[in-house]
Amino acid sequence: MSTQLLLIIGLALAMGLGAIILIIVGVRGPSTAEQVEARLAEYGSRAQPVTLEELELSQPFSQRIIKPMLGGLARFVARFTPQQSLEATRHKLELAGRPNNWGPAEFWGIRALAGVLMAALVFLLMSMSRQPLRQSLMYSGLVGALGFYLPTAWLGSKIKRRQEDVVRNLPDALDLLTICVEAGLGFDAAMSKVTEKWDNELSRAFERANREIRLGKLRREALRDMADSIGVPDLSSFVAAVIQAEQLGVSIAKVLRIQSEQMRIKRRQRAEEQARKAPVKMMIPLILLIFPSIYIILLGPALLLVVDTDVLGSIF
Repeated sequence: MSTQLLLIIGLALAMGLGAIILIIVGVRGPSTAEQVEARLAEYGSRAQPVTLEELELSQPFSQRIIKPMLGGLARFVARFTPQQSLEATRHKLELAGRPNNWGPAEFWGIRALAGVLMAALVFLLMSMSRQPLRQSLMYSGLVGALGFYLPTAWLGSKIKRRQEDVVRNLPDALDLLTICVEAGLGFDAAMSKVTEKWDNELSRAFERANREIRLGKLRREALRDMADSIGVPDLSSFVAAVIQAEQLGVSIAKVLRIQSEQMRIKRRQRAEEQARKAPVKMMIPLILLIFPSIYIILLGPALLLVVDTDVLGSIF
């Protein structure tokens, strides 16, 4: 592969990634309630009445152009996407915390747009450099497939970060729940205290479960949905223990105390596991980076001395 071709593909990848980031940033906007409040405030602050067209033109470019185009592309792509794939994407978006309030159709639209955009950039740049048509089509297809996969990789990393955040904060949240319940608060009020105390993925999950309970959903169903939307085994076992205690009439405070102790033991075990993995992980930088530097520092002067005195020449 020539250097010119590598430069073209690298430039196309950089431009494609930049375009994808701009699309995501453009689509990311305030929520629907915030948009309505902002538009009402703007309408009320005007001295003269304005028309609907003027009010629409005052919106950002991303809300007027990019978001409707992406919505149309998402609906078009959703027609040809199997329902099973849409359901799997919906579950992954739930595990990721519904970033930007995207649905499965919008996410598939972003994937299609990213693939088409990166493939078109590669084809355009290779055509401008007068590369053969067959080669241009081949590399455009490969880069387009990469662009189609990149949003999925981003979503997977977001799911992993969210689950790690929940696992890290779960023991502290259980301690607070235990203290609140033993002090006389109900379980729902204790979850509200967790929401007030912290602002992380776990507290937001508790807040959503509390909101669903206030709207009339059964507590066990709200807790199960919370555990399913995060996908962490520790949280699922905690929810199962709380539901079982509620159904059997066991003291929730006692169950919370036991669960809190178990979570702390598991967190200590995970820390010990990571500590035991550290020496193995350190071998790669030691071998590739530190040992060669030590050899250069220790043997370099001796090698220069050997060269200056021509010892090798006298031996041979």
